[in-house]
Amino acid sequence: MGMVMKTLNMIIRELREDHDIKQDTIAKYLGISQQTYSNYENGRREIPIAVIKELARFYKVSTDYLLRSNTSYLGNLDMNAAYVDDITMHDIVYDIQTLEASERKNLVKYIRFLRQDTD
Repeated sequence: MGMVMKTLNMIIRELREDHDIKQDTIAKYLGISQQTYSNYENGRREIPIAVIKELARFYKVSTDYLLRSNTSYLGNLDMNAAYVDDITMHDIVYDIQTLEASERKNLVKYIRFLRQDTD
């Protein structure tokens, strides 16, 4: 697929650059060293949830905005938000739960089939 999903560290770098702020300024706000913050931005270090919350507050964006960017992050899904058109994740999960065992197996096979293109 053509579209590149931005990772959390890419997003926080872009936000900082868009606001014309130095790494040191953000690091001081977070109460960490500039080196630690730099490691967050270049992806060498996992960003703690507390830091993500502080960054969201600082830039006045939602934590969802920061985290949705990261395809490896599966938590914090809003089950009632539109997933495709006006269908919610809740609707999809409900539909899946009503499938027969054989249909579930086919669904899993189909999902794996769809994922082959992206690997």
